[in-house]
Amino acid sequence: MKTTFPFDNSFAQLGTGFFSYQMPEPSPTPELIAYNESLGSELGIDAGDDRAAIFGGALIPDGAEPLAQLYAGHQFGNYNPQLGDGRAVLLGEVVDINGNRRDIQLKGSGRTPYSRSGDGKAWLGPVLREYVVSEAMHALAIPTTRALAAVRTGEDIYREAILPGAIVTRVAASHIRVGTFQVFAARQQIDKLQELCDYTLARHYQHANGPEGLLQAAMDAQAKLIPAWMGVGFIHGVMNTDNCQIAGETIDYGPCAFMDAFASDRVFSSIDRMARYSYANQPDIAIWNMAQLATSLVPLMPDAEAAVERFTTMLHKMKDHLRAEWLAVFAEKLGISQPYIEDGTLIADLLDLMERCGSDFTNTFAALNHGSAIDEVTDRVAYNAWHHRWSNRIKDENDPKALMARRNPVIIPRNHRIEQMITAAVEGDFAPFHRLNAALQTPFEDCEGFDDLKRPPSTEEIVPATFCGT
Repeated sequence: MKTTFPFDNSFAQLGTGFFSYQMPEPSPTPELIAYNESLGSELGIDAGDDRAAIFGGALIPDGAEPLAQLYAGHQFGNYNPQLGDGRAVLLGEVVDINGNRRDIQLKGSGRTPYSRSGDGKAWLGPVLREYVVSEAMHALAIPTTRALAAVRTGEDIYREAILPGAIVTRVAASHIRVGTFQVFAARQQIDKLQELCDYTLARHYQHANGPEGLLQAAMDAQAKLIPAWMGVGFIHGVMNTDNCQIAGETIDYGPCAFMDAFASDRVFSSIDRMARYSYANQPDIAIWNMAQLATSLVPLMPDAEAAVERFTTMLHKMKDHLRAEWLAVFAEKLGISQPYIEDGTLIADLLDLMERCGSDFTNTFAALNHGSAIDEVTDRVAYNAWHHRWSNRIKDENDPKALMARRNPVIIPRNHRIEQMITAAVEGDFAPFHRLNAALQTPFEDCEGFDDLKRPPSTEEIVPATFCGT
């Protein structure tokens, strides 16, 4: 039985100015590491015996139209006029069983016209990281791209050492980014910019109208996404405009990380030397990215000067929207269903206390599910005073513990466990990968057998920096 896909490709109809047709480079000896059965069923894929060949790029399924997308982007604030899919190939799109259009993309499948000096390949570590973290984010109910498959290619990849090659199959609502709009605006290709705007509205935001409607919808999506990240201690690490997806999903799990000990200025990405994308900076960067989208959409407006004024007003309001969403997320983490503005002080005081004491972010909030986090905070006097205020605040809530249990995970993909999983996989042992992936599918349940995965790292286990893998 061969694997079949219900392809229904629409991006390919936009024309070659938006992409380059590109076949993936076939893996010499593809070996399937993992296949996401539930996601495959959701996508309407009939899985057969040739999955390793398909997801290793060695066999192109019927109906696919492989292509590499064009886009530009600001990388750490510096504009790069042409980026594009340098190591990814979009096989095509399907309309899933819920009626949602989804991209299916091979990441790490070889050189494309946008690879520049890169080899277009991926090694095993970043592939397994993306698989585990993206599926963990989905289980945490945070908008994200998904992982459909991971394949070991059977070839050597040359980075700082010789490493095993691999490909991850990524599923997304689309791969349209802020940078996709930037490239056509910068080139003053207004017809293509308009075509892209119309296509994006039809695909993602049918309730919105025109460039202003698209900007507002994209801003609203980002204003919900970033506080959701912060509510689980997630730091993206590369919030460049080419990694800011218009549909509002988390995309690109390169140097990402989940915090252990809480620190508002925490940075993990090895290339973020100026702390541009630190934990606390993420809301401001979301606004900055949306400002670049607004700039790209101005040429589509009938009056550029009026558009700049209107878009600026919208961007200023986004800060309040982000703050309101942040307040809602963290209030629920404390069992508060309808927060007041004053609750922001209660939240901030706990975070300040956690930061001063070096408290574990996830375990502190998880402990509150059971009534107290005093074992997580070393300043007992200050914590007891805060706990008294909190207890008074939630005494009239209907069921605060149930609300907290839905918002505070007990398990996250901790950096040291991911690194241990990768080290084992490089040696040929995929058991830690499968175990970690299984544990993270029920992040809000205190399941037996996974206590070691909940433990913060020892001093020797701390992972101080994360890397892109390119």
